[in-house]
Amino acid sequence: MNKEEFVTFIAEKNKCSKADAARALNLIKDSVIAAMAKGQKITLVGFGTFYVQSRAARDGRNPKTGAAMKIKAYKQPAFKAGKQLKEACN
Repeated sequence: MNKEEFVTFIAEKNKCSKADAARALNLIKDSVIAAMAKGQKITLVGFGTFYVQSRAARDGRNPKTGAAMKIKAYKQPAFKAGKQLKEACN
């Protein structure tokens, strides 16, 4: 399901316009991004948890040349599925 299909799904389920559904989806997306940019965790019971995961610096290899290289420490977004979401998938 792409974004347009998701907006249509939201609009049909909530009996609202596609424009309202798109605004709601964008608000949720922007809120999650803003919270995670601050390092905050977002927990939606039954759905899952969005959080920021820290990755330590490490040594690696360039797969093309095999040369050793340093990989800098960084933070990456992560998601852990909740019980209800896991059950719906199985």
